[in-house]
Amino acid sequence: MYIKEKSPITRRRSGAEKENMVRISDRLFCIRVTDFSGNPDLSFELLGALEAPVSSYEDRETGAMNFFFYGETPEEQRVLADRITANLESWRELGANLTDPECFDLRKEEWSEVWKKYFPILHIAANLVIRPSWLEYAPRPGEAVLEIDPGMSFGTGQHATTSYCLRVLARHAGEAEYRRLLDAGTGSGILAIAGALLGYRPIDAFDYDPDAVSVARENAARNRPEADLIRFFTADATEYDAPEPYDIAAVNILCPILRAHAARIVSWVRPGGLLVLAGILSGEFDALAEDFTRAGAAELERCTEKEWTSGLFRRCR
Repeated sequence: MYIKEKSPITRRRSGAEKENMVRISDRLFCIRVTDFSGNPDLSFELLGALEAPVSSYEDRETGAMNFFFYGETPEEQRVLADRITANLESWRELGANLTDPECFDLRKEEWSEVWKKYFPILHIAANLVIRPSWLEYAPRPGEAVLEIDPGMSFGTGQHATTSYCLRVLARHAGEAEYRRLLDAGTGSGILAIAGALLGYRPIDAFDYDPDAVSVARENAARNRPEADLIRFFTADATEYDAPEPYDIAAVNILCPILRAHAARIVSWVRPGGLLVLAGILSGEFDALAEDFTRAGAAELERCTEKEWTSGLFRRCR
């Protein structure tokens, strides 16, 4: 990425300038932060609040969780590294065992090679499998196979909150009363795409980040669901009003937003419809459940994995 000259005068660029533009646009300017605690859920929450492109993987040999942030320019990299550094002391006091940020750059084509060894085929349920594009898989009868690669938007199926949402969608796939689906906070688009492959329709999916929406559309095109099945768009969960109530809504967003807007979120589904709520640290779930009960939803189940708790609710009124 480069910024065009403000001057309207056109001039021939030197070879050095062209080489520099190619070099910058061809590279990602990365920041690595590592959590050695063995239980990095707090770090997920704190780093996610930065609202910057991030991916993560666990080093299976050491147990460390590596977080990678990405910028298109060295300046973006410097600004984000400074933000992380400014917060490290307070984060460590909260118990997040994070290293100082390490800055480096990487050719974009090298990025996919770096990630391949950390993303296996995931068997989410008997009817749903997640497959990275570089791995071959012969599906069994009745299996929907979703192809998704690590990207700079949240959602590859490995995180506890995403996998819970996927399991709920897989469980209710094919049930006549649950057809119309909302994916709120779509990220990579994985929940909406899985819904399409499992037979939900129509499907709406939104994210506040327009870059995430673009990535989600690309992932949907890779999986080739019918073009009119999923409507991806940019929206803010704090303001979104459903044009028509959904049968089921998967809402994988930050807990403070869920709690502050419980009534609005409950209104997204019809009476009797289901809400899948994820992205909640376990210590916060009881208070969230109380908020949604007051807003007219009944808790049906909860699932805790490590420090994350997700839940399924039904709208009562």
